[in-house]
Amino acid sequence: MQKLTKKQAGEFILARQGLIGDYRFAGKEGAYAYVRQAGCIQYDPVDVCGKNAELTLQSRVKGFQKAMLWELLYEDRKLMDYADKELSIWPAEDWPYFSSYRQRSRELGKTFEGLEALKEEALAFIRANGPASSDTLPIEGEIFWHSSMHWSGNWHKKSPAARSVLEQLYTDGDLIIHHKKGSRKFYDLAERHLPASILQAENPCREEEAFLRWRLLRRIGAVGFLWDKNSPAFLGISMNAEQRKRMLTGLEQAGEILPVLVEDIRTPFYYLAEDTALMQEIISGQADLKPRMSFIAPLDPLMWDKALVLALWDFRYAWEIYTPAAKRKYGYYTLPVLFGCEFVGRVEAVADRKEGILRVKGLWWEEGVRQTKKLEKALEKALRQFGTFNDCSNIEFEK
Repeated sequence: MQKLTKKQAGEFILARQGLIGDYRFAGKEGAYAYVRQAGCIQYDPVDVCGKNAELTLQSRVKGFQKAMLWELLYEDRKLMDYADKELSIWPAEDWPYFSSYRQRSRELGKTFEGLEALKEEALAFIRANGPASSDTLPIEGEIFWHSSMHWSGNWHKKSPAARSVLEQLYTDGDLIIHHKKGSRKFYDLAERHLPASILQAENPCREEEAFLRWRLLRRIGAVGFLWDKNSPAFLGISMNAEQRKRMLTGLEQAGEILPVLVEDIRTPFYYLAEDTALMQEIISGQADLKPRMSFIAPLDPLMWDKALVLALWDFRYAWEIYTPAAKRKYGYYTLPVLFGCEFVGRVEAVADRKEGILRVKGLWWEEGVRQTKKLEKALEKALRQFGTFNDCSNIEFEK
């Protein structure tokens, strides 16, 4: 079995993800290409210095602007909001693969009293009036309801009927998110925005295990390689350790993934066979490893498995957004700082868009990182680009 040093393993992951060397992704088409490569990027509505999905793209897509993601989602309809690794954004072309999600949603929906009638009422209103949110849909009252695939609704008490029926029709696949205004979702008929070639396509994975194998390949490709562990990178894929091992073995035997060992780590890793050329470039020292500095999103694919990050880079990261202020070690929305092949620190930056100022509330270098002119220059450039991304023309450091 092929063996790598930790340094080589880290270089491979960063090169695969487009976080090192010359930019492989650029502009709106580059943003779309990256999401296709990753399979999905996680959505989170919190916006301190950009939402998670936007932050994920700005770190690896040259010239990325937030409007590009909006256009891909709500104008071009090449991407869509739906469940995968929690609430995610993924290519609309993958819609047929998730038909089992929609079927599960419809079956659960039938168990909620009165929901079917409300679904017909909501669909009739949207057909006649266009996109609707829970505020504009004229359905009053509450019902017992909860989602089949994420945390919406309540298991032991009633939920607002308008929101419940819209979310049910969304997970059923009858509606898609037409657009968002802040965190408010507006829904419209899927048939108005997705072509019949996608909506009516047969599920390529006729058996559930085939769907799981397809998802395993996507997650391995998103990170670069993953180990045979109960990794958070597999979140949302329902399988136990025995199933995971069996599927990984099957994918290896089929020649779709290849095993590799990393120094001082007993658990084997797997990477996509299509990445063999990149792996050989890393091993031979011929890969493009030109350093650049990036601020990494809290839920970035690079950070999906924090134990893996700790094992390969000796970098311990916790997203402290839900940590009480008095117990935070760093900050509310602190981002890892990547420079070249290493995590060199973390930064807490808040975009004051009204004043056009990016306020750097905290900057923490990792132990042993030398404050060189090269590092200072890279930081200055990264902050300037990050300010532009956040519509801020000035940078201010808080004491």
